[in-house]
Amino acid sequence: MKSFTAKAGLALVGMMIFVALFAPWLSPHDPSEYNLEKSFAGPSLEYPLGNDADGRDILSRILYGTRISLGIGLAVVLVSLVVGSAIGVIAGYYGGRVDKIFVFISDVFLAFPGFLFAIAIAAFLMPSVANVIIILCIKGWVTYARLVRGQTLSLKEREFVLAGRAIGVGALRMFLKHLLPNMVGPIVVNASFGMAGVIMVESSLSFLGLGVPVNMPSWGAMLDQGTKYLLIAPHLSIYPGLAIMLVVLGFNFTGDGLRDKLAPRNR
Repeated sequence: MKSFTAKAGLALVGMMIFVALFAPWLSPHDPSEYNLEKSFAGPSLEYPLGNDADGRDILSRILYGTRISLGIGLAVVLVSLVVGSAIGVIAGYYGGRVDKIFVFISDVFLAFPGFLFAIAIAAFLMPSVANVIIILCIKGWVTYARLVRGQTLSLKEREFVLAGRAIGVGALRMFLKHLLPNMVGPIVVNASFGMAGVIMVESSLSFLGLGVPVNMPSWGAMLDQGTKYLLIAPHLSIYPGLAIMLVVLGFNFTGDGLRDKLAPRNR
């Protein structure tokens, strides 16, 4: 990747992954430790980003929140990618009635706005990390399925696929050895943008109290708490908001760079 934005995106994503992996060693304090004497305290040497309404260290909570956001994002993208790819390749490869059923089901899912769909389901479930992953996967697979279906419809008319089918290559082997390697680029690019989208939705659900439990250090929940004290302690909202912005920008910039690099016209 030669562009500055792509390099910046990779640097941001790499930094966030490093923080998520080593959060227990990077955090100066316990993210759940209450210190009411420090409530609403501003940045200091002991607490570089200040303290929240309960006196908890904002920096430590943001560092641990990176684990939650990236963990949920990675889980949702992986599950959606695997399930969506399997369904998409079956629909595209076999076509006919199977493809028509898939198109109908995917159209039904896409008829609902993604965020409102997530809110509607989350309202009936208890806040938890597992429930957030399930909620986002229910609709998340559709995007990958439609992408893989489109790629499969294009590739299955190529000579190497027709030749493979003529000599009796099985459907599973055809997908793994011939179709999948030729659609890795679009899938990876879509997954990068998907990570940014999942993190945004997870933060939004937590902001509304429908995401992860309130006792967990989630960026969205921290942002929600900060809005209540925006005039007297703006740092409660500024820092978690910046964390969300940076990680979303990082994945979006990375996705742009991958798209430019993997585009057929640039290879």
